[in-house]
Amino acid sequence: MLKEFKNFIMTGNVIDLAVAVILAGAVGLVVNGFVNDIMMPIVGHFAGGMDFADMQYVLSEAVVAADGTVEKPASAIRYGAWINSIINLIIVGFVLFMIVKSYNKVRTKEEPAPEAPKGPTQEELLAEIRDLLKK
Repeated sequence: MLKEFKNFIMTGNVIDLAVAVILAGAVGLVVNGFVNDIMMPIVGHFAGGMDFADMQYVLSEAVVAADGTVEKPASAIRYGAWINSIINLIIVGFVLFMIVKSYNKVRTKEEPAPEAPKGPTQEELLAEIRDLLKK
């Protein structure tokens, strides 16, 4: 069983998949950084200077003790973080679209195999046999 597992792991497809997953994680971090650090401040600027990440609807306020410690954290619906996630999804989708589009443009198109020369049809062969038998 250990030998079979080793053969499975050492196949090219599994290693390619592992590399793709690691690269996808790195690309995800880059895109998140781009959205949070570059795009969202620009969007916030044009939206009147607000930061979407801080937008929330508070259901219940936090309970703070007299010494300043939080006894019960606030309960809130953080719709601003959700808006950031939607923008992140749109940017990732656009980047993937551009990658696939450029890959398809670069990829060489397979030329169709030349058609085999067509011989006589079955009817033509039967007609020839008939003519030969008549002679």
